[in-house]
Amino acid sequence: MSAWIPSPLRQLGQRLRPATSSQSELLAWFEDKARSRGYQLSAGQRRVIQAMAEQLARLPGEPRSLYLYGSVGRGKSWLLDGFFQAVPIEAKKRLHFHDFFARLHQGMHRHRLLDDALGATLDALLGDCKVLCFDEFHVHDIGDAMLLTRLFNALFARGIFVLVTSNYAPEGLLPNPLYHERFLPVIRLIHGRMEVLEVGGDTDFRSLPANREHQRFTQGHYVWPGDAAQRLALKVPPAHPLTLEVNKRNLRALASNGRLVMFAFDDLCEQPTAVIDYLQLAQQYDAWIIDGLDDLSECSLAAQQRFVNLVDVLYDQDCQVTVIGQRRLEESLGGTIADLMRTRSRLGQLHQVGPQDFIG
Repeated sequence: MSAWIPSPLRQLGQRLRPATSSQSELLAWFEDKARSRGYQLSAGQRRVIQAMAEQLARLPGEPRSLYLYGSVGRGKSWLLDGFFQAVPIEAKKRLHFHDFFARLHQGMHRHRLLDDALGATLDALLGDCKVLCFDEFHVHDIGDAMLLTRLFNALFARGIFVLVTSNYAPEGLLPNPLYHERFLPVIRLIHGRMEVLEVGGDTDFRSLPANREHQRFTQGHYVWPGDAAQRLALKVPPAHPLTLEVNKRNLRALASNGRLVMFAFDDLCEQPTAVIDYLQLAQQYDAWIIDGLDDLSECSLAAQQRFVNLVDVLYDQDCQVTVIGQRRLEESLGGTIADLMRTRSRLGQLHQVGPQDFIG
């Protein structure tokens, strides 16, 4: 979404309007943006836009935070981006949750000797932020879950308005029965301090041509079985293994040339890599080749989760990605973790190239 803000939203930023006026302005802007891309807003999107306008009208007072959830491709991130542009204050941040949470862990370790390590970390990460937009919120383990209760309490205590998007309703977060009961305080906190709204609809907006043409990620390829002719057509470089230093640790790569990097799947996902590593690499390289994906269901749960996290980061950073697998995409993405639904959707946007397909 462009950084240019059309006149209705500029007017909204100049002076706060009654809720009914801001609702119509925000809705009209989203309708126009959707129409320019060849689709219409769903009923769920309209409900969300109405709630957003109501909260915008309450700024800089005490608006009620929002939690948006729904299936992949229903326009949650698009809605979040539009809301972020419409917020009429400068003290705002739009962050990918992976990125923020990785930096939160780093900061708390750095400030571990302080009485309030969380507070010091939030001071460094957020400053005087009053509106915080989190995209792709989800929870992987009980350690993260325990920290989330403290995090959300701290954000609300600071008077920060929080907008969250997630593929899951609050009750669907951390579904593992071994831990879910311990996560209930977070779910109660979300329902108590946030308005929870579903973004529904039958259209997968990621599949629309107008959305695909502006994304580097969707210009990439999923190639199988990765034979010599396919590699030549895609200009896959020969392997010349090297060692990269990432966050003061060594990581093996198959090749590196300018802004392009090539990794073996095993080196990225079967080793103890982390989101913060992928983020650092994505700043250095915007063209990626991931070689050697086989059957994800045969990998450990940790490797499955790393691959999910990796795809999330590359998608959010809009990197151009080529994945070389040994079998069809739908046969490669088996597994048991819930977040694979999102990974299947995202990799499904790559150009699929099989043995008999022409590579243009």
